[in-house]
Amino acid sequence: VQLQASGGGLVQAGGSLILSCAASGIRFSINHMGWYRQAPGKQRELVARIFRAGSTDYPNSVKGRFTISRDNAKNTVYLQMNSLKPEDTAVYYCNVWPYDPKYSGQGTQVTVSS
Repeated sequence: VQLQASGGGLVQAGGSLILSCAASGIRFSINHMGWYRQAPGKQRELVARIFRAGSTDYPNSVKGRFTISRDNAKNTVYLQMNSLKPEDTAVYYCNVWPYDPKYSGQGTQVTVSS
């Protein structure tokens, strides 16, 4: 199983990024998927989830700024991040939802400068 996140980088506050996560080795279309982040010294946080039927859910910290989507034909989940804030700085990675450590993959660093 591979979950390879990409698209991170350095951006100024107020900027935007689009993250992608390509999945292989899993039955992508039947899984609920989530984007997670972890900042140094902090616990892992779910920032978006998309159910297999397509509905989405976000915590208040990112609601209205982040949008998750999926392309089952490409086994890929995306995270559009707008109006980024310095507190969004973290390593972002995707996993199934609920989180399953056996599906852990490489994350992508997002750094938002003030």
